Amino acid sequence: MTDIATANSPFRVVPLPRFGRGGRWRTEAMRSYSQPVLIWFTRGQGRITLAGATRGYGAHNAIFLPPDTMHGFEMSGQVFGSVVYFPKEYDQSLPREPLHLRFREAQQQAELTSLVENLQRETVSDLVGRDRALLNYGGLLAVWLERQAVSQPEAELNPDTARRMAAAYVALVERDFHTGKSVNEYAADLGVTPTHLSRVCNNACGRPASVLLADRVFFEARLKLLETPMPVKTIARELGFGSAAYFTRAFQKNTGQTPTCFRKNS
Repeated sequence: MTDIATANSPFRVVPLPRFGRGGRWRTEAMRSYSQPVLIWFTRGQGRITLAGATRGYGAHNAIFLPPDTMHGFEMSGQVFGSVVYFPKEYDQSLPREPLHLRFREAQQQAELTSLVENLQRETVSDLVGRDRALLNYGGLLAVWLERQAVSQPEAELNPDTARRMAAAYVALVERDFHTGKSVNEYAADLGVTPTHLSRVCNNACGRPASVLLADRVFFEARLKLLETPMPVKTIARELGFGSAAYFTRAFQKNTGQTPTCFRKNS
């Protein structure tokens, strides 16, 4: 994905409207990032699925995603804001759990906007000491998030047993989606029946366990088709499918196109 940072910046800051380009699947399908990410919504609204639960977001909401946190969000109409990508090996004290923070006070909103804007300016700067400045701004942002999380206990995303079960399921999916494991196997890992697992997922985020799993697998398939020259049979093998033909049928059922047509048309 193209961004406004220079190629060698340890941070990236991307305007939210760019996420709508290239198809709704880029935002709505379940996916994760290998580095910590902060999403700062300044205008608009929608719904986000995070840590196994779906909830609404609006203007002046911040979502913090630790590495490998499976999520997806809808953008209803025009949504504005920024996405901050931290370096993969960032050693500052960022939160260890996902957060959904809501800021009603103008001072809080202005503080976060200022921190993000300062970071963004440094990403495109060629001044001496840029990388040190970025690390310091990132550290300030990490401290600010930590303080806000302490002051907002409602930022806890999994307050009950059902949501903790859904969160455990999506964490396993994120770890193993490329292995070809079935919902039955994930349910066995969690010590519950497939029916119970799907009911829990439906209650937490409005989608059964099978849909969440397929969403994650076919998001990854789309990325590989668009961003790598891998043959379809190689992608099928890397995502745990027994054959290219089986992968093609499943991909078409979930996306409406064959892998080859998707790659060509996108």
